Amino acid sequence: MAASATPATTLLVARGVPHNVHAYAYAHDPRSTSYGDEAVEALGVAAAQVFKTLVVELSSARLAVAVVPVETKLSLKAAAAALGAAKAVMADVAKAQRSTGYVVGGISPLGQRRPLATVVDSSALQWDRIFCSAGRRGLEIELAPDDLVALTSAVVADITAG
Repeated sequence: MAASATPATTLLVARGVPHNVHAYAYAHDPRSTSYGDEAVEALGVAAAQVFKTLVVELSSARLAVAVVPVETKLSLKAAAAALGAAKAVMADVAKAQRSTGYVVGGISPLGQRRPLATVVDSSALQWDRIFCSAGRRGLEIELAPDDLVALTSAVVADITAG
């Protein structure tokens, strides 16, 4: 198994989805409030092209995933509406990690232990390729946004705040 193999990259290979894996030296700066900003800096690409994976808890007490550009904030109200729920809150870190099988800062929308309902911000579709976590801090996947949407059976909606 390759050093960059994670459940997310294994899924992409198994499905024959074109992608690139980008590894970068990773040491989280405790002063940083965003793992995504660190990825943007390391990759040297537009912040709008790098997406973070956020786990939310819907009013039905089920977990779901929202995928938004790292430079934006998630609109919990918009995410809930897109996923057919009345309300959403950020999920408890331990619940998110247990459900996805990944650690915070490395949660991928792909290859989760228990696949969660997913909504991807519509801004992803403006790019030929986007970046998202490969399932480990310091490891990003570059792929077509349509492939991400298809593999996660995601809803596409405007889910950023502001």
